[in-house]
Amino acid sequence: MSNIPAELLYTESHEWLADNGDGTVTVGITHHAQELLGDIVFVEAADVGRNLDAGEEYTVIESVKAASDSYSPIAGEIIAFNEALEDAPETVNEDPYIEGWIMKLKLADDADLTVLLSAEAYTDVVTGED
Repeated sequence: MSNIPAELLYTESHEWLADNGDGTVTVGITHHAQELLGDIVFVEAADVGRNLDAGEEYTVIESVKAASDSYSPIAGEIIAFNEALEDAPETVNEDPYIEGWIMKLKLADDADLTVLLSAEAYTDVVTGED
């Protein structure tokens, strides 16, 4: 599937993660997730400075269909929130992987990127294959 970039890591709950190579990661929701949500109308600001455990809720994304929690794929400290989403939440629909990122994390010492899914494994999740 062309809407699942090979260089990113994924969760079964449809978050993506880009390793920035400097102990930080960029996080957002996948193309599949934004398709399921429909037109996004609001992204709650993530609290910069907050420490998250892997799997902990960090924001709420509201669409015309529903409100959905997003969960941190990995443990770390929120170091940035994509403030452009406050004025243009639809950016997540238009470009979920580049302009539509949601937060950046400084990885916790024990953060383990190997628990995340590869693009190939995430494709299997989305298509229902084993």
